[in-house]
Amino acid sequence: MISVDTILVPTDGSQGVEATIDHAIDLALTYDAAVHALYVVDQGTGLADLSTDQREELSAPSERLGREATITVTNRAEENGLEAARAVREGVAHREILAYADEHDADLITMGTHGRTGRERARLGSTTERVISLGDVPVLSVRLSDEAVPAAGFDRIVVPTDGSDAAERAAENALEIAQRYDADVRVVYVVDTTIYSLEDAPRSIIGLLTEGGENATETIAAMARERDLSVRTDVRRGVPADELGKYATAADADLVAMGTRGRAAGAASDRLLGSTTARVLGRSTVPVLAID
Repeated sequence: MISVDTILVPTDGSQGVEATIDHAIDLALTYDAAVHALYVVDQGTGLADLSTDQREELSAPSERLGREATITVTNRAEENGLEAARAVREGVAHREILAYADEHDADLITMGTHGRTGRERARLGSTTERVISLGDVPVLSVRLSDEAVPAAGFDRIVVPTDGSDAAERAAENALEIAQRYDADVRVVYVVDTTIYSLEDAPRSIIGLLTEGGENATETIAAMARERDLSVRTDVRRGVPADELGKYATAADADLVAMGTRGRAAGAASDRLLGSTTARVLGRSTVPVLAID
């Protein structure tokens, strides 16, 4: 994602999508990228048994909404002097989004997400999660909200790490964005207490885990300093998704940028990334950039 030439903005015409569009336009201006808007008419089940006329009649309202939703995005892009394109497709949303991204060589997908509460907080369980899980294009998820839209742009970026190669690759992209926006960087490592019972663990084990976190965060901090970025590091203990949410709030972050692949289950280190990404996506009020 170091180079961003095309940004895809899937939209379903939901209320509160303005923040998603704002971030897409701001990133497109920053990278001088084209903006593509996509609406997918969900065919649902049972439509295959209908005649062509019946399918068209049922799909017509959604297609009208799709045209309106995509025009909203392209109008905003063109008003800002950006190249824009739009499309309305039929099919399963995440499949069509990924197919479109592949066909048009999208470098970034910007999507809105609905926050989850209660048991649903453990999983995003949405089109966005499927796009992230099945695709290889970075996805910026922005919480859909009817509240006032904050200004787009990034002044402070939180970069979680678990010390893996995947986390470092994600950090490289995060730091490139930070450099573009001259943003402060906060690197954080969470010692996962759901894996390690730290109260019963010997001091030597706790020390090794903390040292591993310090080494992991310092590796990325050194990468940030090479780019002349302001950077701070922190090592925390707790449930990773919970701690990351608290950390992002305390840091007044504008973006959390993290990898989608962490250490394999059972590895002798905490698993900050991977499944944690879905939990962070489902809970975060701050935009989350998920990078494969």
